[in-house]
Amino acid sequence: MAHPLYKPQKGGVMEKIKLGSTDLYVSRIGFGGIPIQRITQGEADRLLKKAYAGGINLFDTSPSYRDSEEKIGHALFHVRKDVVLATKTRALDEKTLFANLERSLEHLRTDYIDLYQIHDPKEYPGEEIQEALLKARDKGMIRYYGLTSHKLDLALKTVREGFFSTVQYPLSYLSSPDELTLIEVCRAANVGVLAMKALAGGLLGSTKAAFAFLRQFENVVPLWGIQQEEELDEFLYLEKDSPTLNGELLKIIEKDRKELSGLFCRGCTYCQPCPVEIPISSAARMYSFIRKSQAKRYLNEEWWEKMARIEKCTNCGSCIEKCPYGLDVPALLKYMLDDYRTFYEQNRPHY
Repeated sequence: MAHPLYKPQKGGVMEKIKLGSTDLYVSRIGFGGIPIQRITQGEADRLLKKAYAGGINLFDTSPSYRDSEEKIGHALFHVRKDVVLATKTRALDEKTLFANLERSLEHLRTDYIDLYQIHDPKEYPGEEIQEALLKARDKGMIRYYGLTSHKLDLALKTVREGFFSTVQYPLSYLSSPDELTLIEVCRAANVGVLAMKALAGGLLGSTKAAFAFLRQFENVVPLWGIQQEEELDEFLYLEKDSPTLNGELLKIIEKDRKELSGLFCRGCTYCQPCPVEIPISSAARMYSFIRKSQAKRYLNEEWWEKMARIEKCTNCGSCIEKCPYGLDVPALLKYMLDDYRTFYEQNRPHY
């Protein structure tokens, strides 16, 4: 007998999971819309349509991801009734929220958003935003509302308050035990869990281990950032033959936890601005940027100069105080600078 959370997709292509207390049944692979801002519309069309054909029905995006909304709308408008569209707003008042919502509806070529999320607020949204969301729901412009956050205390408060249907939070096998408690708290409260940064912003090298780790939590839906067809193929393969956490994968996880836990910057940008203009949120993730498809963007004179600003760090402590994850940001940046210089010198002739 199938687990009560699960529902086979039409045609049996991919299993779906009920998203918290909503009536949304979503594929256990969610498509994260950040990377498609870096590819053409034609490439995005092929990728998104293949994802849908492979059984993915949850597509998460944001107007802050440049033209990601437009690309999703262009590729999937013809199957709108069969997909779950999730997007976001940083609005702090009703007028801005409705203006943002109208633009997202236009970009996504739809007259309603399945899941509208308050995007990474500094504090828990007050009555004005809550009332605006209720009004948008009553108008049929949105179906459900959620909240995204990089702050564990805010994510937990969101669950306790009971207003939002979902929480989106960075979750991976580098997450601390305290962060992983959010999963059980959400399960007990019937709040949906969307996992961002499931590959730790590209820091994790084993997709299989990352996939298996999150798959053990039956109420978690990872939003995998996908830019290339081979990445999509890998996730579809892993979904078809889901790996379990065996000894081999546990060894990979333990090794990465020892080596990388202190290097896991989630890119929340709370640490900025920097007094000496170090682009902290990008520099702190440079290890992964230069080893993936974005390498050409960062292996150049412009970024060489920006990374060199790390040497001007005065250890003022501002970034450490602001980091919601307690990272030793100056130490992390120095590590990234050393790694960047080595990688730059070895690979510069190829770019």
